[in-house]
Amino acid sequence: MSSRRMTIATGSLLTASFSAVMIFSFSAGADDEGPMIGKGGKAVDKAPAGVELTTLLPEKIEVDNSSQETPITATVKNGGTKDSGEIRLLVVGFDGLSVKGVEGCAEIAEKDLPEGSNSGFACAIDNLAAGKSKSYAVDATFDLKKEGKICLPVQDADGKKTFWQQGPVPFGANNPSPNAPATPLLLGTDNSPVTPGSDKAGGDKSGGGKSGGKELPKTGPADRILPLGAVGAALISAGAAGLWWTQRRPQRSGS
Repeated sequence: MSSRRMTIATGSLLTASFSAVMIFSFSAGADDEGPMIGKGGKAVDKAPAGVELTTLLPEKIEVDNSSQETPITATVKNGGTKDSGEIRLLVVGFDGLSVKGVEGCAEIAEKDLPEGSNSGFACAIDNLAAGKSKSYAVDATFDLKKEGKICLPVQDADGKKTFWQQGPVPFGANNPSPNAPATPLLLGTDNSPVTPGSDKAGGDKSGGGKSGGKELPKTGPADRILPLGAVGAALISAGAAGLWWTQRRPQRSGS
């Protein structure tokens, strides 16, 4: 083979290799949710001395425009100096965001869901060591014709106290992309429905939630806490967990 042909062949191989690397890198980063943040979170009941519990959600998620599927990572963290002991993380969906599954967690029965929510899972944690965190893979769907919110309360084992609650905080996009393969949504942004002519303020926002429930507040530094209630003790039998939701009495008069 002449040196010219060898040069052309070598160049083609390098170009193909470079293209493969670029495609692989793009695919590997396509599911990157970006930084995890605690936006919309607030301490509620006082945690045990030395325990500092918070949660984190991805700053950005992407919704598949054909299937409505979106993966979300929910993280609970103990930033204190002492172990947490037994606690529970709840992952609850509202309006257009429905939680379909959380790895290693028990589904909350429809009748026991917090008022206004459409889905939820309870994740029992035996102990979270000081300075450690635990993440859960959340399978969810997002109806882009609606607004959508998620809530992450962290409670003690029997649900009598809520140490921290992130949300209900919205995911949304100001400029949806209905013709693109996926729509990126940002945490803390109200979603603008993609359906032309839809009424954002008065459209269907039920999301499968309970009818007749009072409107739920958004959670922020100066806002009230969602009255989720206390989760009763989990009954574990033959590998199945039973979960009962009971009404919490107000712990305080203000936020």
